[in-house]
Amino acid sequence: MACEGNGMSDERIGEALIKEVIKEELRDVPSQDFPPLTPLVVDVKTVQEQKMVTQLGKMIRIIGDRVKDDKEFQDAIDGVACCPGSMWDRFKDVADKVFQHGITWERIAVLFYVAGKLAVRMVKAHLPQSVREILKWTVDFFRKNLLEWIRDHGGWINSFSELAVASMQSVSSMSSQSYGLALIFIAGLAIGSFITWRLTRQL
Repeated sequence: MACEGNGMSDERIGEALIKEVIKEELRDVPSQDFPPLTPLVVDVKTVQEQKMVTQLGKMIRIIGDRVKDDKEFQDAIDGVACCPGSMWDRFKDVADKVFQHGITWERIAVLFYVAGKLAVRMVKAHLPQSVREILKWTVDFFRKNLLEWIRDHGGWINSFSELAVASMQSVSSMSSQSYGLALIFIAGLAIGSFITWRLTRQL
């Protein structure tokens, strides 16, 4: 059952999650360097939705750290930021590359992470207004290409187990940060279990 059946909105959570990931990636960029993102997407409406967004955002950042070392992905991100032609077309090329072998929860996480990294590149390239475009493009792509799949696969509530496994695989491939990341992972499972328990009680 998708989150809508539990009074939660998969669309709202997805949009808020995209904004959360982009904002987190931009946290070290001075706020005056990019425009506010709030008017572009709807905000979550409940504490449960906010907890889901926060925890999913943490898992996406862990998963995304693997993409950080993928030269092909980094080149694609650079290509959107600096190559001539339509930025939307280049963004869509990157999104299509992420999902070229089909949609999975992990690939959705990677796309959101890539959007965050792309936003940072745009600010560094002195194109801060493009951050809003990236948010809009990612949300549009999410609505048109991913939302139906998410609903068909039980909603965001069902993403926790697969993203947790992907997060743990990322953790096991690192050494110096493993303990901190493992704690985040364990906290994620705890919060995910708590949310699931609360939602099932409301049915």
